[in-house]
Amino acid sequence: MKPALHILTANVFFAPHTYGGATHVAEQVAFSLARRPGIRVTAISAMVRSEYAPYAVMKTEKNGVENYIINLPPDRTQEEIYNNPKVTERVVSLVRDLDPDIAHLHAIQEIGAGIIPRLHELALPVVLSVHDFWWLCERQFMIRPNGKYCGQDPIDIEACKGCVHDHERARRRHDYLVGAAGVADLVTYPSSFARRLCEDSGLAAGKGVVWENGTLPPGPDFAAKRAARKADDRRVAFGFVGGPSPIKGWPIIQDTFRSIGRDDFVGHLVDASLDGSWYTPAKYAGMRGDWRVHPRYDSATIDDFYAKIDVLLFLSQWKETFGLTIREALARGVHVVQTDGGGTIEHPGRDRVSLMQIGDGAETLRPLVNSLIDAPPAPDMAPLVFPSYDDQASQLLRLMSRHGLLPSGTTFGATPAAPQ
Repeated sequence: MKPALHILTANVFFAPHTYGGATHVAEQVAFSLARRPGIRVTAISAMVRSEYAPYAVMKTEKNGVENYIINLPPDRTQEEIYNNPKVTERVVSLVRDLDPDIAHLHAIQEIGAGIIPRLHELALPVVLSVHDFWWLCERQFMIRPNGKYCGQDPIDIEACKGCVHDHERARRRHDYLVGAAGVADLVTYPSSFARRLCEDSGLAAGKGVVWENGTLPPGPDFAAKRAARKADDRRVAFGFVGGPSPIKGWPIIQDTFRSIGRDDFVGHLVDASLDGSWYTPAKYAGMRGDWRVHPRYDSATIDDFYAKIDVLLFLSQWKETFGLTIREALARGVHVVQTDGGGTIEHPGRDRVSLMQIGDGAETLRPLVNSLIDAPPAPDMAPLVFPSYDDQASQLLRLMSRHGLLPSGTTFGATPAAPQ
């Protein structure tokens, strides 16, 4: 018996190959939808495995979501990253067999935007969720080769000549992706900033809506975990989740803590790499204080990290589209030092943060750090409440319905309880 609603979701990665913020959102929303009566969710993603034939398809399953993984050859061209006809044909074949009612596309680099017009030809409604600036920037994050934020607003492909390796190739890519995105029936963005910049830059103008990402709330024992940590060690603890790169502000952290002139604090660095290679001792050599490396966390272990810290350092040097870790911290009563970066400031906790500007260096961060060590944030600061992933999934269904993209008469069961 065909379910009341069959949603096809696509993202470059999907469980069991989980990596990146867009993947986390795609998975959490898909899992939430799949728990609801009458809804089936199927995923399409990609991998690169030498032991399998190029473009072979492997099927896996997690939390009720079947995932069809297309194996990509290692020697792909630049064009095949955003438009790969062989992947497109695999997707079209799967769609014909699976017979979904609607397609929800997330980060589809490597899968390719060529699937959008083909899905349109199959009369399948398409919701495109933009998570970053890959659609408009060949370098994806608007970071120039010198490591500095581009700052174009709006983005003009003609102004990219000094940044990209081959401007004519970049122009072809830009024109193709803008054209493909324009075929989507609905385009979602995680913040007003992202929507405005993309639409002002010519991406699917008039089709965009803000669809804010969900945030995993703290578990019922989080407060106890944090209190136990504070009882064991009363030093102020700083945390950093970004990788050791200029884009995430790592050099500013290095400069600040090498020159701070005191050691009465703790620092925790999250190594979110797949192989634990981000934070070798050499990376934080010379930094004052007691620095430790925390392994990458997931939905089951996130509270273990945030229970360790009093202050989150979020020093992104580009204007990000959302800023999930900021909301994770504020949801747990953790103070935030953050840069004024696009969608990252679109949260209700502006009174809970110390705000820096992109480009500010150690001369700005150092006095903030000193003041937080001398006058620590209140340990019982009330956590803020943000929409959950179940809330986000419910909002997606409402958006699909409001824009007439669901089969006539589609109804949904009650929002499921969050898994324990």
